[in-house]
Amino acid sequence: MSKHSQLKLDRRKFLTGAGGTVAAIATAPLILGAAEKTGKKYRTALIGTGWWGMNILRVALEEGRTQVVALCDVDADALEISADEVDGLTGATPKMYKDYREMLEKEQLDVVIISTPDHWHALQGIAAVQAGAHVFIEKPTGHTVEESRAMLNAARVTDRVVQVGLHRRIGPHHVSGMEFLKKGGAGKIGMVRMFSHGGGGAEKPTPNSEIPEGMDWDMYCGPAPLRPFNRRIHPGGFRNFLDFANGTLGDWGVHWLDQMLWWTDELYPKKIYSTGGRPIKGAPVLNDKEQTTDAPDHQVATYEFDQFTAVWEHRRFGGNDVEKSRVGCYFYGTKGVFHMGWRDGWNFYPVKKGAQVVHQDPQFDNQKDGHNVPPLYKDFLDAIEQGRKPVADIEIGHRATNLSLLGMLSLKAGRSVEWDGAKEEIVGDEEANGLLRREYRAPWVYPEV
Repeated sequence: MSKHSQLKLDRRKFLTGAGGTVAAIATAPLILGAAEKTGKKYRTALIGTGWWGMNILRVALEEGRTQVVALCDVDADALEISADEVDGLTGATPKMYKDYREMLEKEQLDVVIISTPDHWHALQGIAAVQAGAHVFIEKPTGHTVEESRAMLNAARVTDRVVQVGLHRRIGPHHVSGMEFLKKGGAGKIGMVRMFSHGGGGAEKPTPNSEIPEGMDWDMYCGPAPLRPFNRRIHPGGFRNFLDFANGTLGDWGVHWLDQMLWWTDELYPKKIYSTGGRPIKGAPVLNDKEQTTDAPDHQVATYEFDQFTAVWEHRRFGGNDVEKSRVGCYFYGTKGVFHMGWRDGWNFYPVKKGAQVVHQDPQFDNQKDGHNVPPLYKDFLDAIEQGRKPVADIEIGHRATNLSLLGMLSLKAGRSVEWDGAKEEIVGDEEANGLLRREYRAPWVYPEV
C-alpha cells in the first residue's frame, strides 16, 4: 500500500472512530441540509488545500451554494487528505490535480478559491478568470505591484467577480468602528498608526532535507527561485521568505493598511519610506545545507498622504503588553484616540477630561479563529448573482496590497520613494521602478494584462 493510500485509510478509520463519528454526524447534515435549501450550485475548485484553504472551503460548503468538483495542490498528502474530507462532508469525491492549468482546462468551473503562497496568487487568479471562473482569493493580490495590477486588469477585462479575503471589511465591530470614525467621532484625524507585534528571538538555521514523497517542489517554487526544500518553508512558513511572500508587512500589514484605506477618501499616498532589518533574528542564511527566513524581524513604514500621515510598524520580538494589544490600528484625532482592534473590539479614548471611554465588543462568526469569513463568502456569491462588486473587491485588495509592497520596495531600495498612484509608478527613480516587478524563473512568464 502506498503512503498516500495509507493516509487516506487512516483518516477514514479516524472518521469512523468514536470521536470521528460524533464530528461526522454533527457536520455532514449541516452542510448537506444547507445545500438542499438552495437553487444554484456553483461548481467550485480550491487551489491550495492547506489549513486556511480548507477553512474557506468548509465555509463555502456550509453556505449551501457550493458543489466542490476539484482540488489542486502540489503536495499529494495534503491533496488526498482534503479530498477525503470533502468526500466525508458531501458524499462526493472531488477530482484531484497537481497543476492548476490542467484543472482549469479540464473542469468547467464557476468559482475558484485560491489559498496558495503569495507568489502564486496573481498567476493563478488571472488564469482562473480567463477560464471564466469567479474568484475568491487570499490577500495579497500579488507578490509585486505589477502582478497585482495585472490581476485587477484581468478581472475587469473578463468581467468576473473577484473577492479578496479581507474579512475585516465585513466584520461587525469593524463596520461599526468605521461608521464611528466617518461620522467624526474622533474628530479630524491627523495620524494613523498600524501595527502587528509578537515574540521571538535569534533564529538558528534549519537543515535542508529531501523533497517529501509526492511533493512537486519545482511547481511549488514556480516563477520564484528554486530553493532547496526546507520544512521551515512548507508547510506554512513561506510568509517570511521573500522569494515567496513579503514578510509581516505583506501578511498582517495588508489587513490593517486596508482598514486605513477604508476610512480615508484618499486613494494612495504621495511618498513612502521604510526602514528595518534583522538585528535580533540575525543575518539570513541560504546554502545547500541549511537556511533561515530572510524577512525583516522589525520594520517601520511611513506613508505620507495629503491630509494625514500613516505609519506601519511590526517587530517579531519584545511583544506589546504595554499597549495590551499586539495587532490593530490607532487613529489619532482632535477629539481623542480610536483603536480598531481584533479580538478586543474597538475603543475610543476621548481627549475631554471625565468623558467615558466608548467600547464595542468584537463579533466573529468563528470565535476560535477570530474571523468573519462566512459573511464575506456569502457576499461573494451574492455579488455574482446580483451583478455587483463585492465588499472586498479586487481593486480594494489591490490598493491595500500596493501599500504593503511599496513599503517593502522602499526597504529594499534603502530610500524614500515618491508615488504617482494614478500612473502606478515611482517618480524620477528608474532603479526603484524596476522593483515594481521581478524576473520570473523559466519557463514561467510574467503576466501582462
